[in-house]
Amino acid sequence: MLNEHQHKSALSESQSNNSSGNVSAESARRIRDSRRKKSSEKSLLKDLLKGNKTALGRSITLVESNQLKHKEMAEAIVEGALPHAKKSIRVGITGVPGVGKSTFIESFGSYLINQGKKVAVLAVDPSSSVSHGSILGDKTRMEKLVTQKNAFIRPSPSGDSLGGVARKTRESILLCEAAGFDVILIETVGVGQSETTVHSMTDFFLLLKLAGAGDELQGIKRGIVEMADAIVINKADGENLKAAREARLEFKRALQLYPPKPSEWKPQVQLISALYEKGISEVWEMITEFKSSTDKNGHFEHNRQEQNKFWLFQSINDHLKSQFYNDPKVKIELERQLRLIEENKTTAFTAARALLKLS
Repeated sequence: MLNEHQHKSALSESQSNNSSGNVSAESARRIRDSRRKKSSEKSLLKDLLKGNKTALGRSITLVESNQLKHKEMAEAIVEGALPHAKKSIRVGITGVPGVGKSTFIESFGSYLINQGKKVAVLAVDPSSSVSHGSILGDKTRMEKLVTQKNAFIRPSPSGDSLGGVARKTRESILLCEAAGFDVILIETVGVGQSETTVHSMTDFFLLLKLAGAGDELQGIKRGIVEMADAIVINKADGENLKAAREARLEFKRALQLYPPKPSEWKPQVQLISALYEKGISEVWEMITEFKSSTDKNGHFEHNRQEQNKFWLFQSINDHLKSQFYNDPKVKIELERQLRLIEENKTTAFTAARALLKLS
């Protein structure tokens, strides 16, 4: 019969026998933690690829986390999900606050689900520049869509990112695709020309407008209109219908002044009433027409490849920035340079040069 000593594992024997010096207690703990983490990553990825929404939510939480151990897990999960993340169409949706983005997404998402699609919504809420907090209330504004089995809604804070796009939105898109979602809708804050960020991670860029809101006269909006693949005028119902039709005519004229797009797609202007679910099917028909057209001329795949290159440089920039500020020498010198600036003994440019010489 085996005695108690024989029941012990090789690892526990190594821990108890200090004279051997093969595996220290600290090394053994790290090995166990590493195995546990890898097991957790594999389990989470396996559930994610099965379309488990809880696993998807947990994976996005890891992606958005700033903790080092979470970053390592997130990278492993995204890497494992990447081969399965090429079968959706990504639609960016933007517009000024109050234009009805959430109402449109709820109507549009519900329509797509009724067509047999699986829809993921990545809604970005503006973060306060003072408290850095966000309401993250998109689920409450999409109360019908959130109950649908084939819908996934994930609100994220914009943080300090330009364009109203969360820092890790791109990785979240890949995870949603790997989880089997056919259509990914990215709702942005809608802040102006910095919406370039969402344009760099989507296939189709949809701009929501309101008739009579004066948007067509704002020069700051030119950048968005230039990028838009479609302008959709919302709230085209009741007494507002006449104004909406006039606005459609104005935007059609304006679009003729813009140079042709590399995709060879001619942007369209449509009227909808998201509240009464009018014109929603026409929006989807337009997007599928765009997909078919860009598939034929090769732009769809080319655009995705160019986006991947863009995000390579973006990732390098983020990594270098993080590496710079986490350098112990830089942290000490940064404090010193900040004091010198407060005492008017140096300029910001001179201080920056001194800090950059350390890296």
